[in-house]
Amino acid sequence: RHIQASYKFDNFSRSFVDILAAQQTPEGSQWYQGTADAVRQNMRYFLEQPFDYYIILSGDQLYRMDFRALLHQHIRSGSDITLAIKPVTREQASDFGIMLSDADRRVTHFVEKPKDPAVLNEFRMGPELLASTGSAPDAELYQASMGIYVFNRNVLVECLDNDLVDFGKHIIPQAIQERQVSGYVFNGYWEDIGTIRAFYDANLDLTDLLPQYSFFDATAPIYTHPRFLPGSKINGATLRQAIIADGCIISDAHLERSVVGVRSIIQSGATIRNSIVMGADYYETDPGTQRGLPPIGIGRNCVIDRAIIDKNARIADGVVITPEGKPPDLDADNYFIRDGIVVVPKNAVIPPGFWI
Repeated sequence: RHIQASYKFDNFSRSFVDILAAQQTPEGSQWYQGTADAVRQNMRYFLEQPFDYYIILSGDQLYRMDFRALLHQHIRSGSDITLAIKPVTREQASDFGIMLSDADRRVTHFVEKPKDPAVLNEFRMGPELLASTGSAPDAELYQASMGIYVFNRNVLVECLDNDLVDFGKHIIPQAIQERQVSGYVFNGYWEDIGTIRAFYDANLDLTDLLPQYSFFDATAPIYTHPRFLPGSKINGATLRQAIIADGCIISDAHLERSVVGVRSIIQSGATIRNSIVMGADYYETDPGTQRGLPPIGIGRNCVIDRAIIDKNARIADGVVITPEGKPPDLDADNYFIRDGIVVVPKNAVIPPGFWI
């Protein structure tokens, strides 16, 4: 919904955005079995347009990349497939698919999440490749797949003419043995935010004084759809390393190293630390108290620490939310804990004085 609402192109442009939801089709009666299977089941839509190249991206990553540079290198190299590569340390390498390439950046070998020290030694980036990326010649770095691929049209069709379901585990390792596969080295900020912990850390990192990833870049803005919300109203609150979105009302609360989403209502006396408050989809015109519910937002004198509060949650007065003293993973009726982060789901109701 965010993509379709944000990227509306002019009638005089050939550009367009189509959102293809998971569905059962003549090409596949099952739901998506993996990344490659998801593309395969939608190939009939892709082939309707006369495109020569396809860029395949992941939906759970945070980075800022000029895809024109990626595509330009792919075309110039004459490759069948180009993989976006991120240099990572030895400690990080075991979490990724790691590649080995020659001086021309042609990928020759691939291993998924290597743990064997001997294998890691073999896949270490050489001095020439390190120099081309601006790294120190003695740096111990490895080429990690970012899950971003460029395919020639015919190559994509041929690579998916089978029942293999995943690009990283199946399609790419096989293609490296049969086709010309090149690497495009990306040195900018990149984080996989596909887990609760990674999503939490990436958001709170934005509150740092000098964050690695910054939205304050006029040359590369981040787009979203217009909501036409007023500026946030702060009534005597104390804010320290906090990001406040549009349309919020914060009354005499204390916020520290936290991100507060659109239309958030935070009542007086509340303390929020190291947390993400997603906000609300709408302002209440019919207060929840008329239906026996607390209003949407954070009530008076609440204490919230190391938590993610999803949209439209109703946190009543005097609630305490913290993972302190609890197991790192826990499931409860109106909340759960993952990797030491308390998550209050969308539309949840937390009664007055409740202690999580």
